Amino acid sequence: MDVSQLPLNALRAFEASARLGSFTRAGMELRVTQTAISHQVKALEAVLATSLFERLPRGLALTEEGHALLPVLTDAFRRVSATLSQFEEGNFREILTVGVVGTFATGWLLPRLGRFKAGHPHVDLRLKTNNNRADILVDGLDIFIRFGDGAWHGTESLPLMDAPLAPVCAPALAARLARPQDLTGEELLRSYRRDEWALWFKAAGLEPPSLRGWMFDSSLTLVEAAARGVGVALVPVAMFARELEEGRIVQPFETAVSTGRYWLTRLKSRTESAAMKAFGQWILAEMTADVQKNAKDQCPRPARGGPDAGRVAASPPFS
Repeated sequence: MDVSQLPLNALRAFEASARLGSFTRAGMELRVTQTAISHQVKALEAVLATSLFERLPRGLALTEEGHALLPVLTDAFRRVSATLSQFEEGNFREILTVGVVGTFATGWLLPRLGRFKAGHPHVDLRLKTNNNRADILVDGLDIFIRFGDGAWHGTESLPLMDAPLAPVCAPALAARLARPQDLTGEELLRSYRRDEWALWFKAAGLEPPSLRGWMFDSSLTLVEAAARGVGVALVPVAMFARELEEGRIVQPFETAVSTGRYWLTRLKSRTESAAMKAFGQWILAEMTADVQKNAKDQCPRPARGGPDAGRVAASPPFS
């Protein structure tokens, strides 16, 4: 189709409807009526001579043609919007929207972001935190740092770091815990991943107890509840080094279990911008520096003048 003949309003109406799953919500976003959106979509379908939606009693479902068109339009409109935003106030800047699970944001990313800003002053970062449940396309994310197994449909995933789970609790509660079996008599605070405590007890060589009681959708609130003595939380302890150092919480047992890791992800259909590439390279460099620092800190110091004096331990490979 000739560029001069592109039905831009109809394309915007379709993209918003498909992304939001509703003519009504699309109308609210584009500040027109639901009827206007419906007419625009029908007009687009007439031009293309194909159906883009299946109209269902309780919403919309994309046809195969609609599925093919949506990511192309979303990417195109987002790139236009991002480019125009770069010229705001007469200064050319590149906008980068990063979604990140809140635990990783507060426990690792935020303390280091100053270095990214210093090294990339031309990038305007938009940070959107969540509880690990977000949609890269719908939420307009360039990059999504998430926790899991790395298997997300249509997504390119780069591993960042493991995050083993271990119990933490208030110091007063920890005084009652002499061995892992003692946890069965305490309130075990849970996340929405129901199998975590069961996996931990199996790793500790114990039969998992039946779990009831409090449930949280974020490790941040889990730890806050644990610090206040509500119960024992099972969380990625590496993300709560500050709380452990301050003594608000303690880790009563060394046993930890891995249920996933943090990943740097983006849509395969999304063209990688210069800002996305810069952020990815920066975060990997920070991760590598952390691995090297930890290896150095854990390396035992030989006796002065001994046969190993001056030898540097090899750093573990980045994973």
